[in-house]
Amino acid sequence: MLQFVDDVRTSRRVPVAIHAPDPISRAGAMSHLRQYPEIVLVDDLRRDGVDVALLIADTFDEAVLSNLSRLVRAEKARVVLVLDRIRESELLDVVACGVTTILWRREATGARLLQAILAAERGDGDLPPDLLGKLIGHMGRLQSDEPGDRATASVSMGMVPREVDVLRLVADGMDTGEIAVKLAYSERTVKNILHTVTTRYQLRNRAHAVAYALREGYI
Repeated sequence: MLQFVDDVRTSRRVPVAIHAPDPISRAGAMSHLRQYPEIVLVDDLRRDGVDVALLIADTFDEAVLSNLSRLVRAEKARVVLVLDRIRESELLDVVACGVTTILWRREATGARLLQAILAAERGDGDLPPDLLGKLIGHMGRLQSDEPGDRATASVSMGMVPREVDVLRLVADGMDTGEIAVKLAYSERTVKNILHTVTTRYQLRNRAHAVAYALREGYI
């Protein structure tokens, strides 16, 4: 049974909601965090005060990106992302969502989880050294580009290349199946990409997403 408090601000405990791919991972995270008086576990994030979502996944995929966007944009949560692995291009997707607190699952001890959650609650970044090196290296490459190239790269930090590719094909009149064939994606992946874009930017439908992308210079 999860613990609840009436006023987290008075108790000075950080409310944390755990999102995990399976009951065992969720139970493990709960067991780690229950021992810390700084943490209170909650069922959802629709509360007053500062809320942190602990999002656990094996790898970073479209479903994780969609969930991440929902937590950040709709629930206004600060997110700690716990993963087994992530590619550099996917790391940029995460940063584009405003998330800078990531933890490897193999390092997710109770103390390390607490440290990451408190960093997220303060609005601080907390990345593994190898990921921080990749991010710094990417930003360094952006700074060495010509001004025009740097502007294009900055746009991509907001809407990632595969999202731009899908929206370009939507603008060309293609349906989900045609886009999937063209880009060698599954139809589910195409739908997830479109859902992620509309959720992140609070858009009504595909047409609205295309109009937004055109207006903002993505396509």
